[in-house]
Amino acid sequence: MIPRYSRPEMAALFTAEARFALWLEVELVAAEAMAEQGLVPAADVAALRRKVVQAGPGLIDPARVEEIERVTRHDVIAFLTHLEERLGPEARWLHRGMTSSDLLDTALALQLVRACDLLLADLDRVLAALARRAREHRDTPCIGRSHGIHAEPTSFGLKLLGHWAEFRRCRDRLCAARHEIATCAISGPVGTFASVPPAVEAAVAARLGLAIEPVSTQVIPRDRHAAFVCALGLVGSAIERMATEIRHLQRTEVGEAEEYFHPGQKGSSAMPHKRNPVLSENLCGLARMIRAAVVPALENVVLWHERDISHSSVERVMLPDACILADFALDRLAGLVDRLVVYPQRMRANLEATRGLYNSQRVLLALTDTGLPRQEAYRLVQRNAMRAFEDSRPFLDLLLADPEVRDRLGAERLRELFDVGWHLRHVGPIFERVLGAEAEQ
Repeated sequence: MIPRYSRPEMAALFTAEARFALWLEVELVAAEAMAEQGLVPAADVAALRRKVVQAGPGLIDPARVEEIERVTRHDVIAFLTHLEERLGPEARWLHRGMTSSDLLDTALALQLVRACDLLLADLDRVLAALARRAREHRDTPCIGRSHGIHAEPTSFGLKLLGHWAEFRRCRDRLCAARHEIATCAISGPVGTFASVPPAVEAAVAARLGLAIEPVSTQVIPRDRHAAFVCALGLVGSAIERMATEIRHLQRTEVGEAEEYFHPGQKGSSAMPHKRNPVLSENLCGLARMIRAAVVPALENVVLWHERDISHSSVERVMLPDACILADFALDRLAGLVDRLVVYPQRMRANLEATRGLYNSQRVLLALTDTGLPRQEAYRLVQRNAMRAFEDSRPFLDLLLADPEVRDRLGAERLRELFDVGWHLRHVGPIFERVLGAEAEQ
């Protein structure tokens, strides 16, 4: 991933140095487990561990591994050859009875678990920002829209609470995906344990904090990785839904909220007045790239027989890019929500822009309560609603002037039906149901 959309801690997980460090740790832990089983000399394995500790992070030279791979055309063999160069004859006990996928898939599990932990921390920041801003605007009325058209009143806090709930589900899915990918396989060629006993796999899994893959064929099944990427895809969609809402609210004609505009920031090279929703637009684009990994991840599930490597090239690009982009996008969204500028007065003005038409359902239901058939009540309300819309007249005034409506409901009851607070009377209980339950957890 390009540096522009990379944060250092996440990007560092996918460097060659980090990958080789994980490979080395998996090999050492496997060798130590074999030594405990009496399969390899314990003294030699202990010597290997000492040499690795003494050499420190500079033990492995990625450039040298790459140089060897140009000859071997096999990355794991190149890596093991380099270890033999650096660690001496004891290195012959590394990778004993293992196949490449034992090493690669177990190390990848560790890599993705660490990436997932960073993403969960990112989601926690987004959730905290959304919860704070939702509580702040719990009782801030604004118009709800369906099809982009004014519907009935809601609160801006309730809008944000809906996004909070979605990201909370995203977090739950990501936790489940973390469990899926935290899986170890040290089972040898085609996964039969013919060359390495199951006890070694169990010991490696325990030391690395991973579960055992029940049936690994020769690779850990890729439905686990697909579940992880699908969880990221849903995170991307949640990000884009939130960003799209902000973009709409920032439109000049709406003007209910906008991204924070920094001192010295410029919106346009040509028009000095512009304040554009550039962060939200950027997030919409990044979400598309995160979701772009979903189909390749699903296609990776299908491999020939016990194993092929058609998934390998895909994962080298797909997994780092999806994780790095999701990390960057979540961090950007958390900051955007935290500093979002909200305009309650503009919300109120937009709410009243249709001169009370948002009360049409209340009037409809009140008329049916008097015994009027629903379709007849609908006709009366719609007749006045269309006049209010087309002639820019207050809806209430037209209803008061319509004898078929006024005679059934009366002027006082009609005026009562135009109370905005009635629409928001259950917002508090919704907050308690959602954030109250979260507090109990």
